Amino acid sequence: MIQQVYIRPIGFAPSPQSEHGGAIRLAGGMVYASRFAVVLRQDGRVAERWLTGVDDIDGVLGQLPDAVGAEAEAQWSNLRLAHGPLEMGNRTVRLDQPQVVGILNVTPDSFSDGGRYLENREQGRAHAAAMIEAGAAIIDIGGESTRPGSKAVWEGDEIARVTPAIEDCAAMGAAVSVDTRKADVIEAALSAGAQMVNDVSGFLHDARSAEVVAKAGVPVVLMHSPGAWREDLHSGGEYDNVVFDVFDALRARRDAALEAGIAREKIVLDPGIGFGKELAHSTALINALPLFHALGQPLMLGASRKRIVGALSTEAPVDQRLGGSVALGLVGMDAGVQLLRVHDAFDTVQARNVWRGLRDAALTDFSDLPED
Repeated sequence: MIQQVYIRPIGFAPSPQSEHGGAIRLAGGMVYASRFAVVLRQDGRVAERWLTGVDDIDGVLGQLPDAVGAEAEAQWSNLRLAHGPLEMGNRTVRLDQPQVVGILNVTPDSFSDGGRYLENREQGRAHAAAMIEAGAAIIDIGGESTRPGSKAVWEGDEIARVTPAIEDCAAMGAAVSVDTRKADVIEAALSAGAQMVNDVSGFLHDARSAEVVAKAGVPVVLMHSPGAWREDLHSGGEYDNVVFDVFDALRARRDAALEAGIAREKIVLDPGIGFGKELAHSTALINALPLFHALGQPLMLGASRKRIVGALSTEAPVDQRLGGSVALGLVGMDAGVQLLRVHDAFDTVQARNVWRGLRDAALTDFSDLPED
């Protein structure tokens, strides 16, 4: 019998004092969790589910089978783990508040921009500069489309696409990430000035990528995609329970990265919204985002302009998905996600700033508490 355990935050508070201290600071950020579901899974099925608060969780964990006890304790510790900043060259990206990662696609078949930034380098440079000025903490540059039906790109072509954009952004002083699943592209991108890697295959497409990242000592984002081994990242999306299956898969990729010699504080995880996932899968994952903090790593959410927005808004076309994209970003903020990968940096940064202002105010708002 295979037993697995998951601790999912399900109740949240604006501040710890509103729960008289009965709330944890989720992943060291600006979200406070007060209620939790502890789920025991046996042979792929949910066998037991306990609901508990901070004061009673030790008793619930004590009821778990010995086989999952250590994992449960680790998850409970991970939920309370405060993450240090990402060190990206001369730039430091703090993770105690949500940060915006601006997308710069230099591909001829991008679903969001139609290749405009590949064909016109100056236009791409101006777009990156605008995102940086708007407050994007990182610029994520990709030279291979990963939308459904797209074809793999030869490494040489991908390198030729991304390196000029990376050099331009690095010259601006930006923190730069390269969105690629190929070791040769990673090496060229790091030489051009990138300081982080975003691998949509979680190191499963190219076995050498983990070695390259470990040697360079840079942060890396490991995303879940069911077709990670294949050319089509979206293939093979079959799940018993998409939330728990993706959780388990990301835990395996985290452990593989650690085994490859990558420092734990440099690993970021991404559930891969839309990659080999139907609408019901993606909505389930977004609603369950707080659970993924139990893996003990910072989280990235990439839902901007994706199919989920169109599907939930009367099939709005890609260029009319701003409101839905910002809405998903706010859901990510409420879940404690540290990195929001978006096309619309200005609007998302503005939403983040308002969100943070309300969070800051909640920490000093005692008006609803009785006087001593």
